[in-house]
Amino acid sequence: MTTKIFYTLSLAFFLCFNFSSFAQTSGNSYEISGKVMDNELNVPLEYATISVVDVNNPENVNGGITNNKGVFKIEVAPGTYNIVVEFISYETKRFNNRKINADLNLQTIELGVSSDNLDEVIVRAETTQVDIRLDKKIYNIGKDLTTAGGTVSDALNNVPSISVDIEGGISLRGNDNVRILINGKPSAMAGFGNTDVLSQLPAEAIERVEVITSPSARYDAEGTAGIINIILRKKETLGFNGSVTVNGGIPENGSISANLNYRTDKYNLFTTTGYRYSESPGYGYFDTRFFDPRTDIILDSLKYDRNIEDRDYNRINRGFNTNVGMEYYLSDMSSITGAVFYRLGDDRDVTNNMNDYLLGDTELLGTNRREVENEEDESIQFSLNYVKKFDNKGHKLTADFQFENDSETEDAFINEFTTYNNTENATIDIPSESTLTKEDKKEYLIQADYVLPIGEESQFEAGYRGNFENEITDYKLFQENNPGEFILNKNQTNVFDYSENVQALYTQYGTKFGNFSFLLGLRLENTNLQGKIDSELTEAELQEEFSFDIDTDFNNDYLGLFPTLNLIYELGEDENLTLGYNRRINRPRGWYINPFPSRSSRNNIFQGNPNLNPAFSNAFDLGYLKKWDKFTLTSSIYYQRETDAFQRVREEVFISGPSGEQIEVIRSIPFNLATNDRMGGELGFLYNPADWLRLNGSVNVFRFKLDGEFNGNDYSQDNSSWFGRFSSKVTLPLKIDWQTNLFYRGPSDEIQGTQDGILNVDLAFSKEILNDKATLSLNVRDIFNGRKRTSFTSTEFFNQDSEFQWRQGQSVNVSLIYRFNQQKREQRRSNGNQDFDEGFEG
Repeated sequence: MTTKIFYTLSLAFFLCFNFSSFAQTSGNSYEISGKVMDNELNVPLEYATISVVDVNNPENVNGGITNNKGVFKIEVAPGTYNIVVEFISYETKRFNNRKINADLNLQTIELGVSSDNLDEVIVRAETTQVDIRLDKKIYNIGKDLTTAGGTVSDALNNVPSISVDIEGGISLRGNDNVRILINGKPSAMAGFGNTDVLSQLPAEAIERVEVITSPSARYDAEGTAGIINIILRKKETLGFNGSVTVNGGIPENGSISANLNYRTDKYNLFTTTGYRYSESPGYGYFDTRFFDPRTDIILDSLKYDRNIEDRDYNRINRGFNTNVGMEYYLSDMSSITGAVFYRLGDDRDVTNNMNDYLLGDTELLGTNRREVENEEDESIQFSLNYVKKFDNKGHKLTADFQFENDSETEDAFINEFTTYNNTENATIDIPSESTLTKEDKKEYLIQADYVLPIGEESQFEAGYRGNFENEITDYKLFQENNPGEFILNKNQTNVFDYSENVQALYTQYGTKFGNFSFLLGLRLENTNLQGKIDSELTEAELQEEFSFDIDTDFNNDYLGLFPTLNLIYELGEDENLTLGYNRRINRPRGWYINPFPSRSSRNNIFQGNPNLNPAFSNAFDLGYLKKWDKFTLTSSIYYQRETDAFQRVREEVFISGPSGEQIEVIRSIPFNLATNDRMGGELGFLYNPADWLRLNGSVNVFRFKLDGEFNGNDYSQDNSSWFGRFSSKVTLPLKIDWQTNLFYRGPSDEIQGTQDGILNVDLAFSKEILNDKATLSLNVRDIFNGRKRTSFTSTEFFNQDSEFQWRQGQSVNVSLIYRFNQQKREQRRSNGNQDFDEGFEG
């Protein structure tokens, strides 16, 4: 209230001294009127400023402010004027050279938040804030201290409904079949579906995260769990401004990134550029007990029934990425934006695997298997976006074109030697091996979306999307035949050419009457999956090698209809019920289809299955939101039934060695195994009991029931689990902020075993320095060293206890963010609900 009074008095003072000439105006006058609204929340902006400048005499300035309904009315004399609509922390709208010889109604003027930096616009909670839309929940990340100096993956792990496992895998409500979008589109920034890249992009680049558990028809139908849409910040403040972030910590890591922006009335130049170096020590422990003794040909026919592996990982990641673009305003109603994203990665991983082979309680042999892996990858993406607004009421056309190219080369050298030998064979020489993998991927995206408001409360949308991608994987395995002599294993070497082409048409209609709103849509998608295997093996030899029938040259088409329905009923101004239904598809990706094995160790392989078919799901979601003055409650219950669900099965098989000898290994392979019924509920809260204390938390409880069998084995399963998170932020004396984040994922049953719970606790402090132009942060992640996966696996061939930690121990990071030509501005933003989310969303 104090801010409003000060703002009003300041404007009145300004009007008294600068608009005096208009107070004396006599004769004919006309009225300029309109309404100013927040373009995202669809709520009126009270106290927005409207300035009316005489083109022929710029010293003559008139104006006014909006009332509590966002409405303004200004009397002016006949003439030609420039009209400027402004609101603090929002973008400015201009209507130039308007000739006034009659009353002028500018209708509804929508303003968007100017997103120069998350520190510039301080939302009321300063922590994660939620807005509910017909088809999504939007989480404004806020000033999350624990992600300072962190990555996009770190930030996602603090968003309700989302969890990031210890290897960087992202799941939504416990389901890892989630679609990741950047600014509404698949992007090289998200690694073409591979989430590894998200662990390199800085968290400071995120403006908000959209959790879309009931996607409308405008979205790609991929992802049975739903969609996570990461919206990156786009700077729109006039002039040159930006920020520089420097990070460093233990284990050894460092990064520097810059967010720069230069905007004029005609164009906007922007870039985010950074370099990151990190070391990630990890470890793994695997104790495998076989029910029947095994014979290892590579170890001179050693017979054993137990294998204990101790793995130490040392990963070095180096990455440079930059995003450079320009938005050019063709007119007040149209713009074109072009951008280039480039990423270069150079990684080196060293793994030492200590093995003990036992028969009964007798230790027979110890070995040390050392693998050195180098990986270089390069990604480039070109994007072009055109927006044409036909009026200020939301009638518009959007067109997008995007091209992406990703290339990756990975080479690994593996050698193994004995550390002790209690067998009768005095000398055991273990052959070395090396692998070379080259991947090239190209992807094209063409999209057009048309939005037509119908009256004040309805909207029609239609669009087309074509996504065309091709990936070629060239894999070679070399194995030592004689000391120093390597030969190509033709049984495992191959080239796999895989294409996925998806074309879609969609339409949807939404309307509101009274307190009830709905959005009904239908999407028609055609999926074409093509694959060709180039190998020196004949098709008959391939069938024998992989122990099941495969098609070495396939071309499969899937045509499907995907209806969606989303409803909102407003019980009150800050209370509503939502109901959503959608049908989704899970398409098998390239590495899930490639039948040639990849080797995580000499005894463990992963093999794709070219016979995989897409899985389909139908999902329902019922949600409830209630907001009080200092407390916000969100909740939902959901149910999903997925048919032909993918599941990975582990089994013992034989593969061919370099000379054709048969080697027994443990194979992990996916199949369309089961029907999967998922159900669950989630509850979240945001609570700000005092200016110095902010709390938020959420809990998600889910159950899934699998029904299926493979090779005569019943893999049906009924499993329940849960995860929860809690965050508190306290403002200490000397304006020091202290934040604590806690995450716990409960134990779960897997189709072939169990997994223990995982606990992660982060701690962070920050302080504004240099007259609030810079922020210094300190955070400690995983302070109790609980972020590890402990599991038990049981098959018909063996039992295994394992423990794995992707990043071992605690990490400490210091971050400094310096802002220039930016001001920290405090804005109380309303929390209303928007019925229809306009704009390109993918």
